[in-house]
Amino acid sequence: MTSALPVKAVLFDLDGTLVDTAPDLAAATNALRRHHSLDPLPFELIRTQVSNGGSALVTLALGLDAEHPDHDAARSRLLDAYAQALAIHSRVFAPLDDWLHGWQQQRRPWGIVTNKPRRYAEPLIEALALSPGALLCADDLAVKKPSPEPLWEAARRLGVAPEACWYVGDHIRDMEAARAAGMTAVAVGYGYISEGDDYRQWPADVWFDDCTALVTALNAF
Repeated sequence: MTSALPVKAVLFDLDGTLVDTAPDLAAATNALRRHHSLDPLPFELIRTQVSNGGSALVTLALGLDAEHPDHDAARSRLLDAYAQALAIHSRVFAPLDDWLHGWQQQRRPWGIVTNKPRRYAEPLIEALALSPGALLCADDLAVKKPSPEPLWEAARRLGVAPEACWYVGDHIRDMEAARAAGMTAVAVGYGYISEGDDYRQWPADVWFDDCTALVTALNAF
């Protein structure tokens, strides 16, 4: 592992790592398709693209790449639909929900570092009654993951050395950011991983196939 210090804080990516947001994002994606008189896409197909953001969902839904003149308007429509219903079916992954409840009750430091804009991340976190000691979103700093700066800022706000933090994520950029920040990079295989992407090939320090295995390891701290 990268860290030589005892683990004092745990930082999480948001979508696909801490919270299962795919159902609400899938609903927004299919709402965009309905607007264009298209049939809905299967949930499992949409789920694989959630971590890649709104632009990727537009490309999936309508076949419009980021350079297409209609892409930005479609992305705005999709995200507006999502903003109106972003916490209908989204939940903290089980059994991570129970672990986090206990960790918060003990007032132990934890945070979220996400590439999700604050406009969507903050109301989602509030709706789920989560109280991270640090929340860094895509638009909080001049850079975002895979740059290490958001992770460093989260550790600073928690008052913990980066080397004493785990950063847990479901995308290769999460592992790259954690490694660059000097944190222990923790890859999880239950998140929103594209078909053919082997998460065990990511530059992580630790890999967990499912949420139960992750929680078992977290319970040792």
